[in-house]
Amino acid sequence: MTDGENRLLMLIDDEPAQSRLITALAAREGWRTIVVGDSETAIATLGTRQGMQLSAIILDQWVPGDDACRLIAELKARRPALPILMLTASASPLLAVEAMRAGANDYMIKPVAPDRLMHALRTAAKREAPRDELQPLTEKLGTVLDFDAMIGTAPNFRAALAKAAKSARGHGNVLIEGESGTGKEMLIRAVHAASPRAKGPFRLINARSVPANSIESVLFGHEQNAFPGAFERQVGAIQQCDGGTLVLDEVDRLSMDVQERLAEVLSTGVVRPIGARHGFKIDVRVLSASNLPVQSLGDAGFFHPALHEVLAPTTITLPPLRERTGDIQALARHFLTRIGEQPGLRSLTITDGALALLAAFDWPGNVRQLQAVLFRAAVFCDGDALTSDSFPQLCEMLGETVETRDPRQDGVGVMLYTEDGNLRSLEDIEADVIRLAIGHYRGRMTEVARRLGIGRSTLYRKLGDLGIDNAA
Repeated sequence: MTDGENRLLMLIDDEPAQSRLITALAAREGWRTIVVGDSETAIATLGTRQGMQLSAIILDQWVPGDDACRLIAELKARRPALPILMLTASASPLLAVEAMRAGANDYMIKPVAPDRLMHALRTAAKREAPRDELQPLTEKLGTVLDFDAMIGTAPNFRAALAKAAKSARGHGNVLIEGESGTGKEMLIRAVHAASPRAKGPFRLINARSVPANSIESVLFGHEQNAFPGAFERQVGAIQQCDGGTLVLDEVDRLSMDVQERLAEVLSTGVVRPIGARHGFKIDVRVLSASNLPVQSLGDAGFFHPALHEVLAPTTITLPPLRERTGDIQALARHFLTRIGEQPGLRSLTITDGALALLAAFDWPGNVRQLQAVLFRAAVFCDGDALTSDSFPQLCEMLGETVETRDPRQDGVGVMLYTEDGNLRSLEDIEADVIRLAIGHYRGRMTEVARRLGIGRSTLYRKLGDLGIDNAA
């Protein structure tokens, strides 16, 4: 049973092809859809028996921006608790900012990807109250494709980045594990951008967003008339990525049959489309991601051991945000800087009280959720700084006592003692300080040396002596 079962969606759209697509995608999540072609019909529908059963609205921004925002405000005034999702062709966040200020809960950029739409509908289905401060946003800020954009100094996070940077230089497959929202896709794109195959073919497949009966054709391809409905030949993603990189997101959602076949293809280097009499030699690097530990899934019989072996010569685990709370302050300031660069928004600071509030939350949606919360707060901020009052839902959940905490106390620092209570060696402490400095100054070695009060040549000598990769 899906999250959206027995829920009714109203789509305000005058494009028949797009309406059919969204209706079909929503049906996968159990939503029934009614389509209206203009704002007057949409408002009138709210007062009908069917309109009273609505669980969400998707509005295509096919009218001028001001009119779209006025329609959102009108719909929100009549039904404050009803989630409204904006669908826009504009990649600029300016319209999204105005739409959210008018009352929209989320926005998606056309052409909408199936997984984006389904994620937005799942979020709408889970809403239990009109407040949405902690709900994730479907669209994210543009991704910067390098390791410097991965903010954080926590040792487990920097170790993951160092391992990823080292693996990027090779040709082997890489598996990245971590909870949803920890930055797996961003790290995968950084690995690809730094790899020898950066200019080769590239394709990303999210296993959850592809129907189970289509995933084999998507991956391996098929010949014409290979099965009912195969009206033309389709080249699979593996063959398309010959000489390049294939990204498999949420690889743990593949069925065991597909896992077994994929393991054979990657082991032999030969892919045979469905219905084909012969195979094709391929050279593909696979970067995969899983929300769950694949080893544990394999032990429980839910992941094929042969596929695990071929996908994971290198396995990288990204820690959840709750295990690196000392990074929240740097992440918040980084996101606010990027948010302030978006059209319709401005540069904002954040108070220590607000940072303490953010640091006290567990962040089940991890870094992605933190970014969404800051974006919403920035959209509705009237002052020059975000304060605790900018996060009313967090205040209500956590209480006001967290404001007395100094967020700097949550900094990563350097451990001075071993588990048995004895002091660590000076060499180990020095190595941690250098790693922290490299992470804090994003690998700018001249700045690292200056801040540590040593010359660049001395710094590089110490890196060699201590066995530190400068990507750490």
